[in-house]
Amino acid sequence: MDNLIGELRRSAVLTTYAPGAIMDMRADGGAVSGVHAGLEEWDRGAPLAGNLKYQKVVERRLCKKLRKKYFRLPPVLEQDARYPGSKEIDRSALVARRFPSWLQCPKCELIKRASKWGSDPGRAARFCPECTGSSRRSKKKVYVVPVRFATACTSGHLDDFPWSFWVGHRNGCNAETFKFFSERAGLSGLRLSCIVCGASRSMDGVFSASALQGLTCQGRRPWLRSDDPQCACSGKDGTYRVVQRGASNLYYPVLESALAIPPWTESLSVMLGDYWDELENIESRDERIQYCKLNPGLKAIVIHEGQTAEWLVEQFEKAASRLELLDVSDLRRDEYDIFVSGMARCDPDFEVHPESVHTSISDYVSCVSRVARLREVRVVKGFTRIQPAAEGDLTKVAPLSVDDMDWLPAIEVRGEGIFIGLNIRRLSQWEADHKVLQRINPLATFWREDWSRRNLNAPLPYEITPRFLLLHTLSHALIRQLTIECGYSSASLRERLYVAEGEDGMAGVLIYTATPDSDGTLGGLQRRASMDLFEESFKAALAAMEWCSSDPLCITDTMTMPSAVSLASCHSCTMLSETSCEFHNRFLDRALLVGSKSDLQSLSFFGSI
Repeated sequence: MDNLIGELRRSAVLTTYAPGAIMDMRADGGAVSGVHAGLEEWDRGAPLAGNLKYQKVVERRLCKKLRKKYFRLPPVLEQDARYPGSKEIDRSALVARRFPSWLQCPKCELIKRASKWGSDPGRAARFCPECTGSSRRSKKKVYVVPVRFATACTSGHLDDFPWSFWVGHRNGCNAETFKFFSERAGLSGLRLSCIVCGASRSMDGVFSASALQGLTCQGRRPWLRSDDPQCACSGKDGTYRVVQRGASNLYYPVLESALAIPPWTESLSVMLGDYWDELENIESRDERIQYCKLNPGLKAIVIHEGQTAEWLVEQFEKAASRLELLDVSDLRRDEYDIFVSGMARCDPDFEVHPESVHTSISDYVSCVSRVARLREVRVVKGFTRIQPAAEGDLTKVAPLSVDDMDWLPAIEVRGEGIFIGLNIRRLSQWEADHKVLQRINPLATFWREDWSRRNLNAPLPYEITPRFLLLHTLSHALIRQLTIECGYSSASLRERLYVAEGEDGMAGVLIYTATPDSDGTLGGLQRRASMDLFEESFKAALAAMEWCSSDPLCITDTMTMPSAVSLASCHSCTMLSETSCEFHNRFLDRALLVGSKSDLQSLSFFGSI
């Protein structure tokens, strides 16, 4: 296929390379860098038709919260897929727009715009004609590579590095051909020079917050077909700055997720999903009944259930009324209530079985559930640059499309897990202890002040409380232990915290497999929820937290950076793979689990264990 630059895993399209992210690929032997184009290009390049018509996902609660009709999976085509009923090859694909638009020859070290380099018709890679011509003996093209620098702002805009501004041309020169070479190690050894006027400057200090002082962001959005002229970010205040093309702070996807739970996992609700919008748009009940009698898909449902069209319409109207009354401000509340209800459920996408809790830990753990089957839908609704967006802070989230659309990109993962609920009565007594509060208060104060400094006028997304830190650290301890016992890699397990303050709040954690491939359903994780096996895993997880190879520095909070907003925590004892943690390995303190050297009993929630 002309201009095909590569393939990506479906999950990577949603997390690492969603619209607005930069992708480094290879085409025809040359490096090609592009920014994933907006959602409008999904409809143009890979519409939901033909081979792709089944790649639509519905999760009713999440649809209502995000005000979307449905979600879309990234397109996947079989090799040499053809349009239905045709011999024509289906060339549906996602679109990337070249970025950065400046490329460098690795041999002559010149930097020019992409249009100034040699190219082959219909091919994405570019090459240097001069260096290619001088190497006729090898008969290989000298491909140019994307430059390593770009600029971005905290509002999510992205632009090319201002080469002319940085080099500082001499009077009358406006040339756009530069030489970029290394004199010695480090940024100070990198030098940019104009080949026309001879102006030259080192790259030292290019990543400082004030490196672009004198410039303002132009609101460039290369992933969309329009720019944003209203951006107020500038190099003076550090909100517009230089970044490396492959840096992790260049793209933070803003994700929303939900578990499929009853009654939306019941077989009838799942079957009605594809016809929900059509039935909802029909106002008259009689017309709905008539539609059910005429539509082949709905007729099949009626026959499958052994009922009538009138019954099917009645079931739909009940479900629609239930959805109308649904509170989607906190999707996790309904999930938590299902897990702690003590009732077994066995639906196609949700199977949970309560297990008995061993008497040796029952004072602390109120319930354990074996989650044999679950389905999670993850949706990307935007992204940020420079700083990650905390939950609830949507003031600087960049859009995925120019216009608001009826859908958002998503992936669904199926797997298994264990739910653990703590004894809220005992937890409430512990978190009111003055020694616990004395340990937490400085951290909570720092978090509030740091958030206020970085996010003016934005509400605090969550408070730092003993309950939050305890549950989060317990989750990490259990994941580290379960990876040893279940055969899963640490990156294959993920946490989902259920935290709300008060006696009627939430205090639970779901540990589950979270990969969209075959590694998600091996069965070893849910098995550990049985009474004897879970007691063994639980005590082993706490015992592992008592000692760290970095002690005494770790337990005395000496090793944690202020930006981590943690106390006793490090990579040797509590931290996990970034894909496993909901909070980027922040908000941890193992002293709340097992106590500190100076205070074991009152500080540790599980002290007697």
